[in-house]
Amino acid sequence: MIRARWSALFAAASLAILAASQPSLGDEAASEERKVPMDVPVMVEQALEAGIDHSYEGPWEFFVGGGAAGIDCNGDRKTDLFIAGGKNPAGLYVNRSETGGALKFEKVETGLDETVMTNVTGAYPIDLDNDGYKDLVVLRVGRNAILKGGPGCSFTNASRQFAYDGGREWTTAFAATFEAGATFPTLAFGNYVDRSAPGSPWGTCHDNDLFRAQAGTETPDYSQRTSLSPGYCTLSMLFTDWNRAGKADLRMTNDRQYYRGGQEQLWRMDPDRPPRLYRSSEGWRHVTIWGMGIAEADLNADGYPEYALTSMGDTKLQTLDEDAEEGRPIYRDIAFEKGATAQRPYVGEAIRPSTGWHAEFDDFNNDGNLDLFIAKGNVEQMPEFASFDPDNMLLGTFDGNFVEAGDLAGIDRPTKGRGAVIDDFNHDGMLDLLVVNRGGKASLFRNTGGRDPKGGKPRQMGNWLEIELKQKGANPDAIGARVSVKSGNETRVRTIEVGGGHASGRLGFVHVGLGVAERAQIRVQWPDGEWSAPYRVFANQFVRIDRNGPGARYWLPE
Repeated sequence: MIRARWSALFAAASLAILAASQPSLGDEAASEERKVPMDVPVMVEQALEAGIDHSYEGPWEFFVGGGAAGIDCNGDRKTDLFIAGGKNPAGLYVNRSETGGALKFEKVETGLDETVMTNVTGAYPIDLDNDGYKDLVVLRVGRNAILKGGPGCSFTNASRQFAYDGGREWTTAFAATFEAGATFPTLAFGNYVDRSAPGSPWGTCHDNDLFRAQAGTETPDYSQRTSLSPGYCTLSMLFTDWNRAGKADLRMTNDRQYYRGGQEQLWRMDPDRPPRLYRSSEGWRHVTIWGMGIAEADLNADGYPEYALTSMGDTKLQTLDEDAEEGRPIYRDIAFEKGATAQRPYVGEAIRPSTGWHAEFDDFNNDGNLDLFIAKGNVEQMPEFASFDPDNMLLGTFDGNFVEAGDLAGIDRPTKGRGAVIDDFNHDGMLDLLVVNRGGKASLFRNTGGRDPKGGKPRQMGNWLEIELKQKGANPDAIGARVSVKSGNETRVRTIEVGGGHASGRLGFVHVGLGVAERAQIRVQWPDGEWSAPYRVFANQFVRIDRNGPGARYWLPE
């Protein structure tokens, strides 16, 4: 009955989307050749041969979610994977890839019982207790869990140890930050439909949850919960310093179909005060979408991040309005002018709208321009939306726009994408890609190099850097830090964050493409706002920067 209601609602809503949709790539491809960058990354699917045989499945509660965590759980600086399974058990896959070689993962047993490993929708890595081991926050349909990391990819359920109740909600989003003066991170959980409420699912979105660790304790104490009400069925969230205020507010993207009056939200986070929503009187504009994923990037290195918001029917790309006064969150959508709407499939049945999920900015071809990956896939069997809806790889161009290259890169597969992890799994300087698919096997793409869009063999692409930050005491991974990389007249900015995407996150080396530059200068703005000295480094290196250390150090993978 609930599935029938869901289908009926989307059927009605899709009529408006179809009427409003802009022309798709498929409409224009015959009349105008795409202006694709010279280097298109060649992505080769290797999941099964790499040892990842994993599916995310289950009934309607698992139409959403389907995430993964990229986590170095054994200290070798290779990114391992914890992948949600829905009704199937989640899986932990340890990275055994050789440097520059084929991708290789080994599935290992965690020893955790089904109350933790089943009904998982997603996961995020973070060092909660500052002990140097990455922990996992596991999102579930039911009680969430905090898994404390230990030596050799060992995990124990530390929810009780950290006084975290876990709730009974249907959790689909997460983000974390270290607020000023805090020893342990602040955690935010986004919840979906209240299945037990009368009239479910319509108008029954759960409130969201914020946990600030109690002060003065030796281990994290998350016994105090703050309700973030109203909740509008949140599917992604992140902490973001949107106005360069030196503190992060909490932004949420919400599936508004379940709640009349539902909209996107931005919560003001002031230390020692309860969070509150930004109001229209402060400049916040009412935006109503079927929000599913969110990604942040400072595309023009002006200090003010842009946001990609995925939905059903289109993707929004928001930038702070140039007329906005200081401290007023007034945003305008630039997706159409930048070529990033991604509202319909770029191959196949281009007439029906797309369904976007995980979004993430990164540089797949190392040309120095950020690209935008979007995982796509029909909710289940919605006939009004595209059934063949391949993932997007929108390559950034030197004029600040984006152009679709998913088919040229080889990721245009007949899957139902949900969450994703983008990382250099084999330390060859090129970003690879894991995609969790609803009702099917996970995809693992190895980046084998670039080639001209007109054809030819893959070749080495542009130069790159991968940067690791460390600081002593609280927040050892420097969550909230900004990394500025300058080469020639170009500056690229990355932010260390836990959150965003769709039920998926990673924590590790920061990848920066450099194009043809052979040297670069790195500066770090640490989470408390202090800037580092400039570090001059050579390209194509793994670089570690310790706060207050004598200088940047190179690390050579084995």
